[in-house]
Amino acid sequence: MCNVCGFADIVHGNNMRRRAFVFGAAAAGMLTAVAQANAKDLRSKAKQTKQTSAPPKPENVMTPDDALARLMEGNKRYQQGVARRHDFAAEREALIGGQNPYAAILSCSDSRIAPEYAFDSSRGDLFVVRVAGNIVNPDNVASMEYAVEVLKTPLILVLCHEACGAVKSAISSIQDHTTLPGHLPSLVAALAPAVNAVAGRPGDLLENATMENARLCAKTLETATPLLSAAFNEKRLKVVSGIYRLANGRVDLFA
Repeated sequence: MCNVCGFADIVHGNNMRRRAFVFGAAAAGMLTAVAQANAKDLRSKAKQTKQTSAPPKPENVMTPDDALARLMEGNKRYQQGVARRHDFAAEREALIGGQNPYAAILSCSDSRIAPEYAFDSSRGDLFVVRVAGNIVNPDNVASMEYAVEVLKTPLILVLCHEACGAVKSAISSIQDHTTLPGHLPSLVAALAPAVNAVAGRPGDLLENATMENARLCAKTLETATPLLSAAFNEKRLKVVSGIYRLANGRVDLFA
């Protein structure tokens, strides 16, 4: 008797068994097809993820030394007035999804200093933080940490400049024992270590203090724990200081 329909039909039973086998094989085939489709989908997603994680500007992936060389080559072009033509419109699409600047610059806010011009750079090349006197504070340390750890920027330049008004005001305030108005005393306090360090040193006090401040800021950045100091010690990051010359636009690096 057939256990399915209740009739003693052996042929019917054999047909049911054959149907069950066919249906089972079909189901197994469907499962295999689904598994293959899922595997293909996973491979496709993995490929898309890999493509998405690729840097927007592959030419900006370089060593710290190569980044510094590229920066200074750009400054030479700027001095000579032979800046490259930058197609900003063509770069927009590549930069929609991210950025990977090859250098980060801590610069003074002085309107005569424009790092993007001074180094003949394109969009997405420089990560620039600007503050009067190019001083280091917690906010711009955090900005540099973001550049180095998240954007993988291999170089930081602390860029001071000739005739810095912020440093000049700090010198006057310290020498004359006067208190500047508003929030300016906080700026004087940040610049005071450099001014005091060069007191009595031969040469121009303003330029000495300006360069000493850049040196101290560079040292603070390369020793800022835990992120920047780790990158510096692992040779993933180079920190340098330089001064911008107003007359010709030249940037002179110094230790």
